[in-house]
Amino acid sequence: MLENDLSPAVDNTVYLKDYQPPTHAIDHVALHFHLAEKTTAVKAELLIRALSTGDEPLVLDGDKMKLQSLEIDGRVADEEEYLLTDETLTIHALPRQCKLKIVTELQPHLNTELSGLYQSSGNFCTQCEAEGFRRITYFLDRPDVLSVYDVTITADQASCPILLSNGNPVSSGENSDGTHWQRWHDPHPKPSYLFALVAGDLQSINDCFETMSGKTIELNIYTQAHNIDKCGHAMDSLKAAMLWDEKVYGREYDLDIYNVVAVDDFNMGAMENKGLNIFNSKYVLADQQTATDADYEGIQSVIGHEYFHNWSGNRVTCRDWFQLSLKEGFTVFRDQEFSADMGSRAVKRIRDVQALRTYQFKEDAGPMAHPVRPESYQEINNFYTVTIYEKGAEVIRMMRSLIGNEGFRNATDLYFERFDGQAVTTEDFVCCMEQANDIDLRQFRRWYTQAGTPVITVEQEYYDDSNLFTLVFSQSCPATPGQSDKQPFVIPICFALLDNSGIEQHAETMMLTETTQTVEFRDWGHAPVVSMLRDFSAPVKVEFEQSDDELAHLVQFDTNGFARWEAMQRLSLNLILPAVDGNEFDPVLYHKLLNALGRLIDGAPEDKAMLALMLTLPGSSYIANLCRPIKSQAVYRTRRKLESALAIDLQDRLFSLYRDNQSSGLFSLEAGAMAQRELQNRALSYLVATERDEFYALARQQYDIANTMTDRLAAFAALVHSAYRDKQAIIDDFYSRYRQDALVLDKWFAMQAMVPEENALANVQTLLKHSAFSINNPNKVRSLIGAYTANMPSFHNPDGSGYVFLADKIIELNQINPQIAARLAGAFNNWREHVEPNSSMMKNQLERINNEQALAKDIREIVSKALA
Repeated sequence: MLENDLSPAVDNTVYLKDYQPPTHAIDHVALHFHLAEKTTAVKAELLIRALSTGDEPLVLDGDKMKLQSLEIDGRVADEEEYLLTDETLTIHALPRQCKLKIVTELQPHLNTELSGLYQSSGNFCTQCEAEGFRRITYFLDRPDVLSVYDVTITADQASCPILLSNGNPVSSGENSDGTHWQRWHDPHPKPSYLFALVAGDLQSINDCFETMSGKTIELNIYTQAHNIDKCGHAMDSLKAAMLWDEKVYGREYDLDIYNVVAVDDFNMGAMENKGLNIFNSKYVLADQQTATDADYEGIQSVIGHEYFHNWSGNRVTCRDWFQLSLKEGFTVFRDQEFSADMGSRAVKRIRDVQALRTYQFKEDAGPMAHPVRPESYQEINNFYTVTIYEKGAEVIRMMRSLIGNEGFRNATDLYFERFDGQAVTTEDFVCCMEQANDIDLRQFRRWYTQAGTPVITVEQEYYDDSNLFTLVFSQSCPATPGQSDKQPFVIPICFALLDNSGIEQHAETMMLTETTQTVEFRDWGHAPVVSMLRDFSAPVKVEFEQSDDELAHLVQFDTNGFARWEAMQRLSLNLILPAVDGNEFDPVLYHKLLNALGRLIDGAPEDKAMLALMLTLPGSSYIANLCRPIKSQAVYRTRRKLESALAIDLQDRLFSLYRDNQSSGLFSLEAGAMAQRELQNRALSYLVATERDEFYALARQQYDIANTMTDRLAAFAALVHSAYRDKQAIIDDFYSRYRQDALVLDKWFAMQAMVPEENALANVQTLLKHSAFSINNPNKVRSLIGAYTANMPSFHNPDGSGYVFLADKIIELNQINPQIAARLAGAFNNWREHVEPNSSMMKNQLERINNEQALAKDIREIVSKALA
């Protein structure tokens, strides 16, 4: 042990600057799986072709499997011809073209990391992105090695009647020993991370889609038998996504069959494997009794996202993992636009911005800050981040803003046509934008290479003597790890000027390219009210002093949904932030906010989902991110105090709003029906915050008679997170109703983990022992342990107990599923920003984790960077 402690740490950092093309190609892969209860045998036949002029050895990646045999062109390899380590298989002096046959042995039932081939609910499935294929066979497991795959699966026919892989089914048969086999062929070359296999006792719903060229595609969604009636919405979403991609991007599906499989044990949301998407069941299964409207929307979005990857990720893939946002940022943008077209565009934009500000801005300000195209990483799984995905999507959105819808479509057509079947870079994508539109994006590329959230400072001035109004824009960007000096970005800023009557007199999108720029408006008889950063035209922070009256004016008159919502958020924050430090709410500003909310309710806008958002105070996490130091408990108390005060003063209006929007009639997923439920439940949440018995009774009545999970869960959450005296009875009732439904129990765990009470941690520790909880299941870990880290009053208790608990669980998960543990460790990333003693206590737990001897590199990277 002493020798190990004194040895230098191994630097596992991978750098973009060190990228080298592969030394060999693998033109064809034939895989033969013999699946069995304990041990699975995999035979891989690889057609190898040397790409370099030298005699470099072939270095194949491999991890956590047993090599059974190796043949080169039909003969057994001599031991001196190859070198086997824990992570590689190096073969020397190969012919320039040859055929390798590699046989490996796996134990999928012991694979708790859920990477490679593993078992979920007794069924076999795979997850190969980013580096899971190397746990199946020895391979050049990198995204720039594209191969044609033929896959044969053999398994027990009784326990695994369904055998699926990528591409199209070719042939099948039965064996005399009770096993059967299925062969699949994928004609499109793909990287190993897109390989997929599923085998088990599954049922399916089936449909078809006719493409714009008249080809009929077979569509199947597979799940366990008891969930088969919950797949209809996923199928409808799939067909809607296929039609949308044809209309908006001209992209048609390219195989004969499209399969989706829902599994209970999955580290992520879903995986876009070519022709065989594997999904966390959370993003497939839904009916009105067990899924909320938010669940339905999430399914539509994720189904669309994975389908859109067929072109933006599969047909054109990324050269290396530093280019991850090439496929993910672009595809998130595509799924955001798809969802916006399916519902309220303004509401979708606001929700996306809420997530970006709460999570990505926080990441940009922390130790894991990185550019959209990172320069280095230690563990690639840690870079499936909100920066790569959501900020990457914002970069795409800004490019579209620069060149317009038609120019963007021309550029994406060029991109798909030029690079079909290739592994490329973000630079290739940007070049297509330039060439299709004759535009220079050299400065714009800084969005890919510079980390951090730019800060835009706006100063306004009106000159009475000359009727001149000016806006002075300045940009800066804070230092981030490894990047102290930042160059100016290209920032599209959409703004408008409103007159005293609320009428829009001018609107434009200016490009901020310099450190400081001034815009002048002449012949204005009075100072206008500025509607700034409309539609959140760039992922930036804006520092712009506007009076409370100006903000109230925008709330009342602005026609841009985002800008109007933003004005209400700022009005609320102007009241909340001073009070976090112990001050009383400013009575004048409080009444301005109260009056603004009252006018909104009385105005009864057409978009009820927008009204629900306008009535919602900024989230506690977002507020906390604005405070320095962060006072989590004070933030939570202040927000709750304001919500309660507003609820009491608006209770008559809120009760009318609730009554007028109660759900009635048949269940519908139409946007209007979902918006009505959202507004009803927003009103109910406020009413329960009054802590009046009559409104507790109202919520309990809604819980009892609800015919949708949306309404029942809203009432359940309102009561459980309040001072309601009989909350244990309703907790027990909820469990009794849904004890057989794993996804609903995830909600049950999460709601209890978030109860804002001193004994919340004790309750969470009790729930860890509940028969329905399994620390091996990522959904359960996220719903209980992950949700608890968002419980600001309890997790950030100054006694540090919440931090000790989380560190304990991270250390435990290190041996089970390091990828999930690393995600949890991110809760400590901003420890420096917290008030004492919380800051020191968080640091202590980071050090305790970091001192673990066998810490996985996933966790080590997060923890060491947080401490650095």
